Amino acid sequence: MFTLPNILTLSRIGAVPLLVFLLWKPSPVDYGITFILYCVVGLTDYFDGYLARAQGQISRLGQFLDPIADKIMVAAVIVMLIASRRANGEPPIIQDFLVVPALVILLREIIVSGLREFLGPLNVSVPVSQLAKWKTTLQLVALGALILGGAFPGQPWVHNVGQVSLWAAAALTLVTGYDYLRIGLKHMD
Repeated sequence: MFTLPNILTLSRIGAVPLLVFLLWKPSPVDYGITFILYCVVGLTDYFDGYLARAQGQISRLGQFLDPIADKIMVAAVIVMLIASRRANGEPPIIQDFLVVPALVILLREIIVSGLREFLGPLNVSVPVSQLAKWKTTLQLVALGALILGGAFPGQPWVHNVGQVSLWAAAALTLVTGYDYLRIGLKHMD
């Protein structure tokens, strides 16, 4: 249980309350600190899987916790970014512009998790596709850019990169979600 990959995964889960706290009513400095923490947490996501494979320490606990840690972090950051935009008095049109892709991403995560839960007892695995990995990468870049945009309010292009990336991630989310659902429907009676 206490292998380095599992500890890194658990540290990601442990970082979520700190990310939420920093995004509660953030100043540009809070956004900057959040961005640094977000990057560190993202690196742990890469290294926990890499180390588990390289050291032959792949565990059932790690396989269970890794996707949960990812989903908890993404969900918390998305919700807090939308809430912090409202708190900072951003125009409603900008706030609403981010709600749609955020909902798409969150709903897909819930549906795919439920699908995996349903298919598990049937011994049907739903492997992560290459397109889903690109979706995750784009999603993480989008959230990072949105956080960084808060640290540099005088540079609106950073925020714009985050918005465009979030919409692109939402589009890939729909495609990959449909792919997973299509696979799952074959096994439902």
